[in-house]
Amino acid sequence: MLQGKNRLVLDESARQCMRAAGQFNAELLDFIRDLVIPGVATSEIDAHVEQYTRDHGHVPAPLGYQGFPKSCCTSVNEVICHGIPGDYRLQEGDLINVDLSTIVDGWHGDSSETFLIGDVSAMARALTQCSFDCLYLAIGALTPGCPVSDIGNTIVEAARARQFSVVREYTGHGLGRRFHQEPTIPHYPTKQARRDRLEPGMCFTIEPMINQGTRLTQQDPEDGWTVRTKDGQLSAQFEHTILMTEEGPEILTPTRHGPQPGHQF
Repeated sequence: MLQGKNRLVLDESARQCMRAAGQFNAELLDFIRDLVIPGVATSEIDAHVEQYTRDHGHVPAPLGYQGFPKSCCTSVNEVICHGIPGDYRLQEGDLINVDLSTIVDGWHGDSSETFLIGDVSAMARALTQCSFDCLYLAIGALTPGCPVSDIGNTIVEAARARQFSVVREYTGHGLGRRFHQEPTIPHYPTKQARRDRLEPGMCFTIEPMINQGTRLTQQDPEDGWTVRTKDGQLSAQFEHTILMTEEGPEILTPTRHGPQPGHQF
């Protein structure tokens, strides 16, 4: 495992550890899938996440991270990310992103999905489809040694074509023994992203946050975590942990029962 100022390159042993962490995180997402239904409180989802994780001998990565109070993030409708589980009960027509991160033997898995609750609007469905497609288009654009900016270029082009916007303040990130590390993975092109390269052995997340209206965000001043769209319109997100190998990108967090590449919502 080679570690420099701005990179972490995993050897085969470390890659296997990350595969195990990603596999459990995907299993956890499949476990809670049937619980994300009308009438359930987001705190109930969180309780199931923590119980299942600890029953398997692992640790919920968000719990206590920089003071975050819960074991997962539940971001409903206009909430872009970092939604804190609480008393809110899901209703027909809602969108909810459930973001799960797990520490497995010291290594992190990280992934999320946006769920459609019952009969949603055509706009909510189209937005969710766009975020899902942006994730897989970005993964498909990657090759060993490519610039990080290939991710942002692909996502912005796809989102703009559907007249949606891409959040800039919150990004993907390197992943390993630490929850957040280099490289930063912006979902739009930047000068730094054009310089940074995704070398074999690097592990990172791609997690495009796509907004119905403005890309601008606002953080809740009271809880210090919840991030909403500035115009109150909808947001959707999907996330995978990716390992760059010598042959190309490997998805470490594929679910068995969730939407697969090409899925239509």
